Amino acid sequence: MVAVAFGASVAQAQQGLADTVERLKPSIVAVGTFQKTRSPPFIFRGSGFAVGDGTLIATAAHVVAESLQIENQETMMVLAQGPSASQPQAREAKAIAVDKVHDVALLRITGPPLPTLKLASSHAVRDGESVAFTGFPLGTTLGFYPVTHRAIVAAIVPVVIPSANAANLNARIIQSIRAGDFALFQLDASAYPGHSGSPLYDGSSGEVIGIVNMGFLKNTKDSAIGQPSGISLAVPIQYLGELIRGSR
Repeated sequence: MVAVAFGASVAQAQQGLADTVERLKPSIVAVGTFQKTRSPPFIFRGSGFAVGDGTLIATAAHVVAESLQIENQETMMVLAQGPSASQPQAREAKAIAVDKVHDVALLRITGPPLPTLKLASSHAVRDGESVAFTGFPLGTTLGFYPVTHRAIVAAIVPVVIPSANAANLNARIIQSIRAGDFALFQLDASAYPGHSGSPLYDGSSGEVIGIVNMGFLKNTKDSAIGQPSGISLAVPIQYLGELIRGSR
């Protein structure tokens, strides 16, 4: 009887996640830059998701282009769910708030609002919680296909991991040291560079608790773990909340 009950609870959890993924997919976007005269016109940089009033897109700060070829009419752009995987909606975007220390950013898109995701409190997150994240690990080369990975919060760890020597320190780590340590969620799942900016959420409710970040992983002492290794990191959603409140 115990085995039957356990199997039923697992099936319910899987069904709950499937329902959640179906509900949140319209909020997931691909973030990149667009230039009509180049090939390909759209260059993918990372993932993102709609928040706030539906015209705000949350992503990782390192996904945002630091400079654009304005003279060649290059712009930031997001691709959202469209009529088909080969026909996503293209929306021009502009960065309105960027927090490089915590590596989170907000974009404002043109056009009608997208369905939004609800933000949860990341303060109550504990080791062992079941979560999921959805984004574009391989970009949009094969079409607009958001990909979902399941995980648990394996640990809550400080962002500043000591390096073997000063030569391994970069600007982001130095900024983090000056600002004081903050915690990241370590996940037992493989995330890829294209996952940066993806929402990390509760599989049952769909509430977002963090933003997947591959940039911090590559800044650790052993850069080899920046390759798919079964370890990923996410920034607690509280830092995005601070950006949203500051943009009002």
